[in-house]
Amino acid sequence: MKNIPLTEALFYILLSLRKPNHGYGIIREVEELTKGRVVLGPGTLYGAIQTMMEKGWIRIYSEETDSRKKKLYIITDVGVGVFREEKMRLEELLANAVIFEEE
Repeated sequence: MKNIPLTEALFYILLSLRKPNHGYGIIREVEELTKGRVVLGPGTLYGAIQTMMEKGWIRIYSEETDSRKKKLYIITDVGVGVFREEKMRLEELLANAVIFEEE
């Protein structure tokens, strides 16, 4: 499928949307999951969110109506499929990497 390989940012954003999450929550969770190795800037995050919404990988879960209009996003079934394909690809890479250790 031409949706993979995913960039590391897309992989972690999809992972962080397994439950409803907002932009700042996504940034914090990705940083926590990667122990600070991946830090998403707002431009990167919201550009990725826009792209993934257009592809149908994520959707708006809810939107507050106050002045800040905080949006919660969640992964869709299509996004889950893309994530699982990437996970399988990465598992194959790691399984094949064992060959290097055996030689």
